[in-house]
Order: sequence, then C-alpha cells, then structure tokens
Amino acid sequence: MTSRLERIAKQRQEKLARIRARGINPYPHRRQRTHTTQQAIDLLKKQEAAPDEVRAVTIMVAGRITAHRRMGPISFMDLRDGSGKIQLMIDRQALDDTNKELLKDLDIGDIILAEGVLFRTRSGEPTVKAGILTLLSKSLKPLPEKWHGLSDVDTRYRQRYLDLIANPEVKETFKIRSRIISAIRQFLDERGFVEVETPMLQPQAGGALAQPFLTHHHALDRDLYLRIAPELHLKRLIVGGLDKVYELGRTFRNEGISTKHNPEFTMLESYEAYADYSDVMKMLEEMVSQICLKVLGTDQVKFGENTINFKPPWQKLDLRQAIISYSGIDFARYPDASSLRARMQGLKLEVDPKKDRGRLIDELISSFVEPNLIQPTFLLDYPIEMSPLAKRKADDENAVERFEAFAGGMEIANAFTELNDPLEQRERFQRQQKEQKPGAEVESVDEDFLQALEYGMPPCGGLGVGIDRLVMLLTGQQSIREVILFPQLKEKP
Repeated sequence: MTSRLERIAKQRQEKLARIRARGINPYPHRRQRTHTTQQAIDLLKKQEAAPDEVRAVTIMVAGRITAHRRMGPISFMDLRDGSGKIQLMIDRQALDDTNKELLKDLDIGDIILAEGVLFRTRSGEPTVKAGILTLLSKSLKPLPEKWHGLSDVDTRYRQRYLDLIANPEVKETFKIRSRIISAIRQFLDERGFVEVETPMLQPQAGGALAQPFLTHHHALDRDLYLRIAPELHLKRLIVGGLDKVYELGRTFRNEGISTKHNPEFTMLESYEAYADYSDVMKMLEEMVSQICLKVLGTDQVKFGENTINFKPPWQKLDLRQAIISYSGIDFARYPDASSLRARMQGLKLEVDPKKDRGRLIDELISSFVEPNLIQPTFLLDYPIEMSPLAKRKADDENAVERFEAFAGGMEIANAFTELNDPLEQRERFQRQQKEQKPGAEVESVDEDFLQALEYGMPPCGGLGVGIDRLVMLLTGQQSIREVILFPQLKEKP
C-alpha cells in the first residue's frame, strides 16, 4: 500500500517533469537577489518614513516557500531566507502564461526568486507584490507535518537541516554560538594572545585523563590518537617563546554520551607565560561577562528556573570545604582510595573499584557539589593526585593551584598554575603509571613534552573552557545536543 508521503513525492516528481517539459530548468545556475528578506523589510520602512525620498522600486527576494494560502485569484506565500521571512502576494490574473503554469506546480519547500514591489497590507504585513517568479530549486520531499513546530527530537538531531527550516529559534541559537566564538577570539586577540593550531592526530593521548579514540595511519604504519586535549603541544609553544597562545578547536574523548557530554566537542585552551591561576581566574570572569554583554546585551542569563549573573567577581569556594558542606565527607581524613571508597559506600554511592583516590574525589564533586553551583563559582585548590600537570601550592604540598569554574550546575572551565619543573613532572607521570590499576585512566608519559620542559618553561597559567557548555548557558539550552549542529547519535534500529 502506497503511503501518503510516497504519493506526495510522486506528485512532486510529476510536477518536476511538467516544469522540465516547458523548457524550464528547475535547478538553474546563479540568480542574483537584490535584497534579503530583512533588507526588504528595512527598505519598506524607509519608503514609509520618507516616501518622497525613497522611490518605490522593483526588488528581487529569494528563499524557501514555507506557507501558501489562496484567496480567490490571489495567492499569498511566506518566503523565508537566512535573515527572516517576508510575505509574497501574487495576483494570478496578472501573471503571464509561463508564471501562471509555474505557480500551479510550486509546493511548500520550493526555493524561488520573486520580483516585485514592496507594500504593507491592511493587517500591517510587509509584502512583496510579485509579478515574476523564478524556480531556483524544486523540493521533491515534503517538509515534516506541522513543519513550523517540528518537535520529534530524534528527527531534529538526525536531520538538522529540517530542524533549521522548521524552527527559526534553532537557527538563532547557532547564530548566537557563532557570535560567542567570535567574541572569544576578539577578547583574546585584544589581549595579545596568538591563535594557533596543534595536531589533532597525536602519537600519544595526553593533557587529560580520558579514553582516546584510536586510528591507524597506513603511510607511517603507526597508531595515532585523536587528541583528548591540546595542552601539551600548547605548552611546547610557551617553551618556544610564544608567551600568550590559544586554540579553539575540536577535542575527542571516547566516553559516555549525556546531556552534558558529546564524544567530540569544542574546547578553548589558552596559556599565558608569567601568569598563575589567580590571573586566569580574573581573565575568565571578565571574558564571560564581556561576551554576555556583547552578544546578548546583558550579563544576566535565564537558565531553566534560574537567572545566572555573570558579572564579576564570581563566588570562590575552597574545594575541600565545599565537599564537606555538601556531602559531609572530609577527604583529607581518608588518605587512600580504599578508605575513601568505603566512606562513600556508606552514603550508598556505587563506586567503581578501579577508580583511584583522585577520581573518587571527582565523583564527590559531581555528585554533591556541582549540582548546587548555579551562580558562577570557582572551586579552588585540588588534591595533587587529581592534577598531575598543575603546580603544587607553596603552603600545602598535598594540593595544587587549580580551579574549576561552574555555573548552571555544570563545569564550564578548568585551569592550573602549570607545573614547569621537568623533574617533578616526570616523577608524577611515573608514579601514576606505577599505581595504575587495570582499566584505569592515567596521564601518559610524553617524553618529547618532558624534553621541552627541560629547556625551561616560564611560570604559566593555563585555561580550558568547554565552549558547548558555555553556549548552553548563554542560550538557555538544557542539552548539549541543542548547541552542536550534528551531535553523535546511536545508530537507528
């Protein structure tokens, strides 16, 4: 039995054949429009404000037909392009024979060029009175039912093009994302940072504790990893004398998928010589606040039921005290993984036996502290085993100068005063390797990076920002899939 969608597709194929039979190319080469839909609306306003100065002119607008209404001999269409929407009014009796026939074969979803003059209807709708129509692309598939409110999540993510057609607010989210990234670049460029690019294919997966993706390069006959962080290469550049560097790019981790995690995601990492984590703290809160003001016009953002205020200064909490306050556990009283694990199990937490003490403390943060950090907050001074690349605090040999930044109940940034002692760095890597349990994630020993440190790296403050999560906050989205154009999904059954 033929489905309704199959019948519609067949009808559109028949219309396509009729159009071709009339000698019309349904997919012509370039046709130049004179105005976007928004430019046409702006021109109409000028004509209305100064009719004697701005003469009514014939314009050409192009876009996708998203609605078609017939009222006797008059047809009204909504035409949408990347800038917005405008109405077309077409008097079928005023068309020549070619345009009359073409109008019969147009469907919602077709992309056309319309030529005519601007006016405003009695209901106040900006409208082009179109006398000439040119088909630019015939749509052979119908838009989804109720295209203007496409809500099936799986369809929205798998066929993002339909989502963008159907939901203008989705398009706006990704435009805001683009402006956020541009604003970040401008902020850093104005402060003397140099944007660089480092390898995505690396012989070792370093710079973070994460499971990498593995691939094989045939010409070199060697295994390579998709990077889990650009950190170690960026710090090589600090050694080389580039005092302020940053990279905005993709990072890959072969781990779980959730509303906050995607296997490939966008990271900002920056490194500044002669700075420490206090300097980075100030830079981050200034950067986020300025981006909000520049992109959104306000530093107060609605996120779920909360309004988040990004105006500096942000709240600062000692990590140890925060965990005590929210969980009742003082990890300093449990010097090894087994004792801490037993204490956590007393709170009925399911604890992975392969996790070391640092990963257990991280679980305490994510389970008890993170969900409570709605307003922008810095958690300060982490245990040394959680941060093998960070410099030890001068007054506490068991802690490092590290902060993580949170807002909206999720982590958005991570920063260190970078460890630049090559001997201590080697010792930390080796200790991790020695204490590694089967299946556990540890920082790999990168000999070339250690060699670079031996040439001398200046004191340095490093920062990593999850761009996708920052965009989630600034656009009010609760899922990372709403801010990644093509998120990873399970294969359809």
